[in-house]
Amino acid sequence: MAATDNELTKKITRFLGTLLDKDCVDAVLVPMKQPAGEGVVQGLVSEKDMLKNARPLAFVMPVNSGTIISDMTKVAPSSKKLAVVVKSCEIRALIELVKLKQASLDNIILIGVDCPGTYSVNQFLQMVKDGQSPTAEFLKNVQEEKDDANMREACRVCERPIPKNTDITIGIYGTDFKTPHFIANTETGKEIIAKVGLKTDEESEQRKKAISALEKRRLEAWNTLSDATKDQVAGIEKLLVFFDSCINCHNCMDVCPVCYCRECFFESPTFEYESDKYLSWAQRKGAIKMPRDTILFHLTRLNHMSTSCVGCGMCEQACPSKIELLRFYKTVGYKAQKVFNYVAGRNLEEALPLLTFREDELDPK
Repeated sequence: MAATDNELTKKITRFLGTLLDKDCVDAVLVPMKQPAGEGVVQGLVSEKDMLKNARPLAFVMPVNSGTIISDMTKVAPSSKKLAVVVKSCEIRALIELVKLKQASLDNIILIGVDCPGTYSVNQFLQMVKDGQSPTAEFLKNVQEEKDDANMREACRVCERPIPKNTDITIGIYGTDFKTPHFIANTETGKEIIAKVGLKTDEESEQRKKAISALEKRRLEAWNTLSDATKDQVAGIEKLLVFFDSCINCHNCMDVCPVCYCRECFFESPTFEYESDKYLSWAQRKGAIKMPRDTILFHLTRLNHMSTSCVGCGMCEQACPSKIELLRFYKTVGYKAQKVFNYVAGRNLEEALPLLTFREDELDPK
């Protein structure tokens, strides 16, 4: 399987190199193995030779690339053509950020890659250390139509693993696992595919069948998790238990692609108290949890981003206390989006719920 993994990676990397060779783009944003170690993070590549370290199929996501593209384009749109190799949840986050005026798609070529899921950063590095190929392991599971028990929970319950709204989709499902499908979805995508000397692949019945089976499996897993979570966080007493190990580090906020406020209320002087204040609270109740205001933080953050939550699970991966944040934020976010008949990142033209008023929007259907 490692050979197949390497073969697929080489063919996708060769395609990205041709984009630079043919002047289709000026640079490519793609997951890269770091020369000094085994870590894989996004890299911006402008020279074809540097793509030797590209890992477009590395099933690990240390950061949602929507955040990176936002950092690159929110001050001013890109003046150069950039190809970005991204997963489904990264595209959906990017679409939400564009709606929130935090990113621009000008001169951005979206290249989506089929995503069977990802390992956590620690799991990925441990597998490499043990001499395993994380990518090969994932592709093996794809062939066997099953999910890896070690993948992140966000991926096990991701009901939208296939990238949409792309210029080009690099397909793995429905292939022989030796040659990827290059599917052009826009006129820009068709022009690029033609310029590099390829022919756009069609959505085969085999691919549609494989994707349907994957989405059905993931949706069943999501429904099971969602039902369990609703009971797990029902009421303030259960919420206190759920968040009892929160240390108010704000890591979840920092890595969330759709949390973008330059100044956060919870990092303002409003929450700086004199020691006597803490003591008076402790004397009144006998004991108080420290640090303070953890539940208030999570509920306020939820209020800000629930309608734009794409379920990428970056919050949970960044939590040092291992709180199961994905299930909380995705469950409530899914319910909030359902009220407005909205799906985060589904459509660039679909207006944000909180910026749209309909007189009957909260009436029971």
